[in-house]
Amino acid sequence: MVALPQTADLHAVAAILEKAVAGERLTSGEALRLLREADLASLGRAADEVTRRLHPEKHRTYNIDRNVNYTNVCTAVCDFCAFYRRPKSPEGYVLSIEEILQKIEETVELGGEQVLLQGGLHPDFPLEWYEEMLGAIKQRFPQVNVHGFSPPEIHHFTKISKQPLEVVLSRLKSAGLGSLPGGGAEILVDRVRKEITRGKVLTDDWLNVNRVWHKLGGRSTATMMFGHVETLEERVEHLDRLRALQDETGGFTAFICWTFQPENTDMAQVAKAGAFEYLRTNAVARLFLDNFENIQSSWVTQGLKVGQLALLYGANDMGSLMIEENVVAQAGTVHFLTLRDIRNAISELGFAPRQRNVYYELLEERPIPEMEPPNGGGGRLPILPIVS
Repeated sequence: MVALPQTADLHAVAAILEKAVAGERLTSGEALRLLREADLASLGRAADEVTRRLHPEKHRTYNIDRNVNYTNVCTAVCDFCAFYRRPKSPEGYVLSIEEILQKIEETVELGGEQVLLQGGLHPDFPLEWYEEMLGAIKQRFPQVNVHGFSPPEIHHFTKISKQPLEVVLSRLKSAGLGSLPGGGAEILVDRVRKEITRGKVLTDDWLNVNRVWHKLGGRSTATMMFGHVETLEERVEHLDRLRALQDETGGFTAFICWTFQPENTDMAQVAKAGAFEYLRTNAVARLFLDNFENIQSSWVTQGLKVGQLALLYGANDMGSLMIEENVVAQAGTVHFLTLRDIRNAISELGFAPRQRNVYYELLEERPIPEMEPPNGGGGRLPILPIVS
């Protein structure tokens, strides 16, 4: 369980916050002290100052993409996941290439320029199956970035294909893979990973997938799912491992954290972390990850208002419109936002909303389309029952 905050030495905490605001690197011990002792308002002010120093521009960003989960069949057993189904489960599915292309076409029509492509660790598909999928996407939609295959999936592909990691990543890149999402990180501490999952990549291999991808010239995002069985020390260790790899490669474009959503999982007994814990951790991440240019909000798990508030607690990006999302939704957390909702949330804080791509390059301003959900629903883009 996560430790409760201890009595603060206010002068020591203030000195740590001043150090971070000045651009000096925090130690792991200092980050831990902030998580334990700093009051939320002070953390927010310091994180916001750091964000404004790193991003003095008058805009804040968002992107439009769709989370396409090509399969929910998975050989790993993750107690925190309500989405996956075991091989041979009658509830398992695999999308056809035509179904995937249809989803991407709908995304493009709604102004999207990226697809988040992830699935379970399917036991049967060879590497060529994934290459064919990527090739079909790039042939039909050459303008769309495929932000695809989390590090656990990539590691799984090396086992199935019996090919070295660099070969697997090079082949996927040649087939059309554009960037790697940071899924499957959870907490990058093996004690935690072994407690909440079986048959899934451990810490060093998760990091090494990103390391090799970065050496091939690729970019990726980094994530953290917290508020379950990890200690605060382990939460900081996770951040420290990410910061060290970013020092080494510089290949991460952004960091995104969110709280564990326990409903409908085998860890439903875990008390759900609230908005204060989310904002606290997001702010500490901004102060500690001094080599990460961008921090994304997680409105998908926190809702619109807390997601908006995260822009004052270290985030400079509102994240994705996420036309479709299945993994978090299966855990019972479903928030609906339109493009106007996201843009208004940014504007209300005095910033200009700007659409960006995965590399945080600003895209040309376009009129807001009249967006109907792909399923013809009630005027909002849905977070449909899927992963993100």
